[in-house]
Amino acid sequence: MFGDMDMSKMVDMMKDLESKAKEMEEQSKNTTMTAKAGGGMVEVTANGANEIIDITIDESLLEDKSSMQILLISAVNDVLKMVEDNKKSQAMGMMGGMNPFGMK
Repeated sequence: MFGDMDMSKMVDMMKDLESKAKEMEEQSKNTTMTAKAGGGMVEVTANGANEIIDITIDESLLEDKSSMQILLISAVNDVLKMVEDNKKSQAMGMMGGMNPFGMK
């Protein structure tokens, strides 16, 4: 199944990948991304661990609950997609360009 691959080399590779994954996870907590909606009326910032760390809402939206909700949902969805795309990009880089996600 694995051809002539030395099992000890495979174990070393797996340990190396695990170490890189832990390092990447720690680094991602320090990475922040911000998405804006409504021309910047709503801004949502998340870290690489999928935690929302800041939300800024323009004062003019405080009177329009419906618009504020729509813009907030949009910004949250956008920033979480950014975080996910960043994780996939880092994972692909860590794996030397192999594509475990089936993405183009």
